[in-house]
Amino acid sequence: MSAQPVHIDAPKGKLGVLIPGMGAVATTFMAGVEAIRRHLALPIGSLTQMGTVRLGRRTDKRTPLIKDFVPLAQLDDLVFAGWDLFKDNAYEAALKAGVLERALLDSVKDFLKRLRPMPAVFEQKFVKNLHGENVKKGKNKMDLAERLMDDIQRFKKHNRLSRLIMIWCGSTEIFLKPRPVHHSLAAFEKGLRDNSPDIAPSMIYAYAALKLGVPFANGAPNLTVDIPALLELALQNRVPVCGKDYKTGQTLMKTILAPGLKARLLGLHGWFSTNILGNRDGEVLDDPESFRTKEESKLSVLEYILQPELYPSLYKGFHHKVRINYYPPRGDNKEGWDNLDIFGWLGYPMQIKIDFLCRDSILAAPLVLDLVLFLDLAQRCPEMARKGIQEWLSFYFKSPMCAPHLYPEHDLFIQLMKLKNTLRYLRGEELITHLGLEYYD
Repeated sequence: MSAQPVHIDAPKGKLGVLIPGMGAVATTFMAGVEAIRRHLALPIGSLTQMGTVRLGRRTDKRTPLIKDFVPLAQLDDLVFAGWDLFKDNAYEAALKAGVLERALLDSVKDFLKRLRPMPAVFEQKFVKNLHGENVKKGKNKMDLAERLMDDIQRFKKHNRLSRLIMIWCGSTEIFLKPRPVHHSLAAFEKGLRDNSPDIAPSMIYAYAALKLGVPFANGAPNLTVDIPALLELALQNRVPVCGKDYKTGQTLMKTILAPGLKARLLGLHGWFSTNILGNRDGEVLDDPESFRTKEESKLSVLEYILQPELYPSLYKGFHHKVRINYYPPRGDNKEGWDNLDIFGWLGYPMQIKIDFLCRDSILAAPLVLDLVLFLDLAQRCPEMARKGIQEWLSFYFKSPMCAPHLYPEHDLFIQLMKLKNTLRYLRGEELITHLGLEYYD
């Protein structure tokens, strides 16, 4: 039975998109949005732009586009700005990233050249293989946070924006575990003033955003917004947050294949994954401490999907190994190779081998677009904004955020059902369970 729609404010005015890290992913995203706005390309891979949602019974034949079903911001209303360690404008950065062809970049060159990065908050120990030249100075980390807030407010005022979103497209920081400074907002703010070594740059960006009521999405596996201090701030200011680590290449394949193995109750002895990639991402991950952050994100997926505690004879003790290798000639065109040792009826062994020659930023860019538009939708919906964590956006992440007492849902198909049911709920439509008994009454 349908319910009353949830109140959502209309998307009036311009939406500012603030991006820490204007490298391959960010420039591919911004150039792509502008190419789409100029009708030079299609938004392939974007659920908000090309996806549909079924409403009611299958026989009703109601399947509107998602962008026609919920009140999303229009692409023409997006305005971009960001921070980066390097001074290159977005056109120069995109050329160096080597993701998009020169002809496409030149068709939006005038737009990209106007996008110059603001000086970034950066600390060498958190990303050891990068050396910044365009870096903010401050007397302590609170001062740096306040300088970021000045940047944000100036950008909003100058462009006459009605709303803002911040989405992390920066590098993977070194592996961190929660420390006492992360346990409460009061401790965190004291840590900012005291220059705590346990507060990473990404946390300073998140703090600045949440302090100003700006929704924050974490596209890297960093320990950023998923700490008690920043979740406290998000709830206090009723700001939506989500993360973490865009689900693009190899992990996307795992969240497609692993649910299939489990659904058919096929056993798993081992899953070996290796990657080769170049570009800045590969250079950063060549540092063992940054790789460990990414490894933690990648390794958690199979355990949660396969649930070996429920199916010990099929999955207990399976061997899961992940490797990432920096190989500069490959650039942004990452190769993910997987070997699966599985077994079936009577324990007979079989294998699956995957060689995914993917384009990392091409897969990530539509995720960035969707997250920007869906987070903006959440901030215009008081019921969603007050919850802080937007678990319905797990579809987009390797390590989805969820309430502290829950385990994350990694199954791609359950994630998609949750996302679409959330949209149905917001518009007062019946949730789809796929039970289907009504067709046989």
